Amino acid sequence: QVQLVESGGGLVQAGDSLRLSCVASGRTLSGVDMGWFRQAPGKEREFVAGIRWVARITYYADSVKGRFTISRDDAKNTVYLQMNSLKPEDTAVYYCALKTKVSNYRDPNGYDYWGQGTQVTVSS
Repeated sequence: QVQLVESGGGLVQAGDSLRLSCVASGRTLSGVDMGWFRQAPGKEREFVAGIRWVARITYYADSVKGRFTISRDDAKNTVYLQMNSLKPEDTAVYYCALKTKVSNYRDPNGYDYWGQGTQVTVSS
């Protein structure tokens, strides 16, 4: 049974930084692609960042490009999301997800496993 557990969320002020972590258990992260998504109240879940196992290729939503950085440590079975220059519009529940099959990395339906989410709140 694969489990993903996120941590690192919290309440911060605009301009602050946070680092989210996602620890996987039940399988190794080697060979799979990972993603971070977020969902604000009343909105659909949206893609934030993704990282491929191959060559550690990364993808970002335009809204976070230049501010967020996704990384992975397969030895620790952990994926990170470093979030800098946070804005109030970044407020959401952040989820990590694991993808085993070939699919559009921006489509949440292409991911097989999800964490429970961690709340990020950015005050102005």
